[in-house]
Amino acid sequence: MKFMKIGTNPDTFYTQDSSRILITDTPNDLFIRINNTSYHLHRFYLVPKCGLLRRLCTDSEESDSVTVELNDIPGGVNAFELCAKFCYGITINLGAHNLVEALCASKFLRMSDSVEKGNLYPKLQSFFHSCVLRGWKDSIVALQSTAKLHEWCENLGIIRKCIDSIVEKILSPTSEVSWSHTYTRQGYKKRQNHSVPRDWWTEDVSELDLDLFRCVITAARSSFTLPPQLIGEALHVYTCRWLPYFKSNSHSCFSVKENQAALERHRRVVNTVVNMIPADKGSVSEGFLLRLVSIASYVGASLTTKTELIRKAGLQLDEATLADLLLPSQSSTHLHRYDIDLVAAVLESFLMPWRRHHSSNSQLLLHSLRKVAKLIDSYLQAVSSQDVHMPLSKFVSLAEAVPDIARESHDRLYKAINMYLKVHPEISKEEKKRLCRSLDCQKLSAELRAHAVKNERMPLRTVVQALFFDQESSSKGGLSQVLVSRGKELSMDEHSMMHKLHLGPAKTVSIGKATSVREGGGKTEEEKIRSSKDPKKLVRQGT
Repeated sequence: MKFMKIGTNPDTFYTQDSSRILITDTPNDLFIRINNTSYHLHRFYLVPKCGLLRRLCTDSEESDSVTVELNDIPGGVNAFELCAKFCYGITINLGAHNLVEALCASKFLRMSDSVEKGNLYPKLQSFFHSCVLRGWKDSIVALQSTAKLHEWCENLGIIRKCIDSIVEKILSPTSEVSWSHTYTRQGYKKRQNHSVPRDWWTEDVSELDLDLFRCVITAARSSFTLPPQLIGEALHVYTCRWLPYFKSNSHSCFSVKENQAALERHRRVVNTVVNMIPADKGSVSEGFLLRLVSIASYVGASLTTKTELIRKAGLQLDEATLADLLLPSQSSTHLHRYDIDLVAAVLESFLMPWRRHHSSNSQLLLHSLRKVAKLIDSYLQAVSSQDVHMPLSKFVSLAEAVPDIARESHDRLYKAINMYLKVHPEISKEEKKRLCRSLDCQKLSAELRAHAVKNERMPLRTVVQALFFDQESSSKGGLSQVLVSRGKELSMDEHSMMHKLHLGPAKTVSIGKATSVREGGGKTEEEKIRSSKDPKKLVRQGT
């Protein structure tokens, strides 16, 4: 970073109570009041260089002392003191961090060449254009410092010049990037890659206040030369920087009580970032969108923002991973570990275009649909195993939301149902039937059909379906024979198969025992099956 040193005299200012006094043999005759601070100075040094003070002191030339109030000086006491020290020839050090306030204060005091040659304001302007704007980090720091003096900096053109300088550097080819920049992305140093990455600028820009960041990104996008993916990466870095819980995988991250000021600040970040996401599909990752919509609900973002986020997330749900969907619940009761409603809303948004165009039988659309079906079934299995409070109604609703055509295989769905039954052994017979309503045993692999036959957790009608389709595919023996054999001991091969599938032990009982557990009396299922002349009829009746 660049610095400028002006003046050679030592600093002899000291503080006494609420006053700043200069050690000198000459009596003070100029008193400057800025809010609660009083400066004891001399007209001889300040009036020749400050056009404003010259005008204010004109009517008091013969007075022993003059008192002037400058409460509205931009930059306050710090900026004024820099200007005062310049008038006394005291050494001052200027850099991007304090240049902007000094520029505004010197302009306010009218310290121009027309008042006295070699004045402060033109010196600062020269340093600003020749050094600060040529540097990358200097431009960032200078732009950030304009936030407190927005109106003054806007009128003096400082903001626009800083933004133009930053955008010019962002759009430069990476081969020409030679200035210092911050890049701490994980894995970059490990690769020992010394070439400049395309997103080299994103971390430094993320230090800007929200409005300034928006101005920089908007200006960069208006050039139409920056790829949407780079815009998306900048938004991702900024969100991680200013939303402290964005990268957290902890389920307690949403339980931290925040004051209203913090929530409002985070709400503005979410609303602004969402409005800046490029329309191009894939400009931001699906994981980013899902995480952002989860946080949007927490911070109370507008309905428009949440609706737009869900729409964007739905458009590329087929790009999501299982980890992307495992979003922490924001329920005030803390009973549910994962936000199942959010996943259901995004799935519904994803399915809307398919429902409109499914008659076209687009292979690309069908491929995406099948990817999402596998993802949802894997999600149901993961949530069932980790969230003991997952309501059956939510499981069923999410499972049945996937169209039949989307599932080429029901293996993942079966595993999810089996896991839910394992974690919730207390559910009733009717609830089990409802749970298995969307399961099609004809679409199970041979291994899982064999497992279903011996799985006591499954309702008996589902077992009958598995037996029937297993019989049709293998053509081995009658249906009744297989049912009776189910009551006998498991072979070692079956135990090995279940261990391999990670489905847990499938307990076996006699058909008579299964009757008392599943049906609770009356005519046994075995008798119903045996008395039926058409076993296919039982299969068609469903679970």
